[in-house]
Amino acid sequence: MQTDISSRRHFLGKMLALAGGSSVPFTMNLAAMGNAAAAGATDYKAIVCLFLAGGNDHFNTLLATDSGSWDEYRRLRATASTTSIALPAAGATGGVLPIAPNAAHGGRTFALHPSLRPLKELFDAGRVAVLANVGTLIQPLTLAQYKARTVALPTRLFSHNDQQAMWQSSQTEQAGGAGWGGRLGDLMASGNGNAAFTCISNAGNALFLNGRSVRQYQLSGKEALAINKLDGALFGAPAAANPLRQIVTGDASNPFQKEYAAVTARAINLQAALSGAMAGAGALAEPPPYINPNTGVAVVNSLAVQLQTVARVIAGRDALGIKRQVFYVSLGGFDTHDSQARNQADLLAKMAHAMAYFDDVLANLQGTDLRKQVTLFTASDFGRTFSSNGDGTDHGWGAHHFIMGGAVKGKDIYGSMPDTGVGHDLDVGSGALLPTTSVDQYGATLASWFGLSATQIADVFPNIGNFNTRNLGFMG
Repeated sequence: MQTDISSRRHFLGKMLALAGGSSVPFTMNLAAMGNAAAAGATDYKAIVCLFLAGGNDHFNTLLATDSGSWDEYRRLRATASTTSIALPAAGATGGVLPIAPNAAHGGRTFALHPSLRPLKELFDAGRVAVLANVGTLIQPLTLAQYKARTVALPTRLFSHNDQQAMWQSSQTEQAGGAGWGGRLGDLMASGNGNAAFTCISNAGNALFLNGRSVRQYQLSGKEALAINKLDGALFGAPAAANPLRQIVTGDASNPFQKEYAAVTARAINLQAALSGAMAGAGALAEPPPYINPNTGVAVVNSLAVQLQTVARVIAGRDALGIKRQVFYVSLGGFDTHDSQARNQADLLAKMAHAMAYFDDVLANLQGTDLRKQVTLFTASDFGRTFSSNGDGTDHGWGAHHFIMGGAVKGKDIYGSMPDTGVGHDLDVGSGALLPTTSVDQYGATLASWFGLSATQIADVFPNIGNFNTRNLGFMG
């Protein structure tokens, strides 16, 4: 009997996720905290997580280009000419793109991957910042402590599934539970006119958006998907005689059937509400053509389409009565063990193209500049090794990430830029970085801008109390 009950709960939980459902808050304390946070949410704010699935090679994303760093970079990454992952110098054809952070970094200079020109322009304009060497940590850690295993370490380092889970939830994949984006939503949902639209994914079911009470609403492509054939002609019967809606939503005496019908009816109503709000907000400019830097061929940028849909949802915020939202989008393919030079060039170009498009759309969304109210940040499984395996790189740990928005204190690099190469005091093997900033600190800084108090931030990020610095300063 217990197994049957558990199976039913699991099934209904899945249905609620598809329906964008929200269950009863897990404690009265959480509800009270959420009400307090939402009470101050008089304006609109949104956080967008852009997850680079597979583990982006940050060492070719942001590079140190002062002479000592560059020489070491070329020594370790310039392998055989046909497989080299080393990028050309600034000024050369296809060379790296120099950037000039506001803060001095001990005489070091920096550049971005040549595919990131749109992002360089946003960085120069002050709407993009870089957070250096951030990764999964439970507490501050030295190389000696890591080697001796004398302090707590994240479980199953260098594993895709586990490190994705740690980034998105501060727990391993096996632990399950709630993601920190979902926990943010828990605390803010009560201030929204419809809590079902607090956490929205346009990249499938995301652990990041799992809440303790709020469940994510899932989009697909450009739309909130409807149930097929619900209102039209069905098996030759005219639309007026279509019985499908009554079949899937009709009342029943069986408790399980009754609950299934209620969840389905709720899903239908939510889809209609969201689609209506998106349509009522009007059309948005389509993403400009994306040109593959390797082939010169124009293709559809799926990430830009995801962000276009996010912008359409944001445009419908007033119709839905929404004050705070957390979104999740994703771009895959970053596990570049081989063919890295070619594959990463395309992936980073897609990322920069999509982010620049999103910035342009938000600059004039229904006649309003919403860039100060929407912050996008990147995340990934982990960084990669500095040493080349011949044609690519292998799994690492710490990595560099981007934050974009009008509220970002841009044109700067936050955190601690590591030495270039291998064998330094942050090298855990082959140049893989021991992080100097934790994901909890990264998220806590965003959460503070979002409107959470120190107490609420500690509830969302269970390890934040282990770190002296809780706000990294990259948000205005």
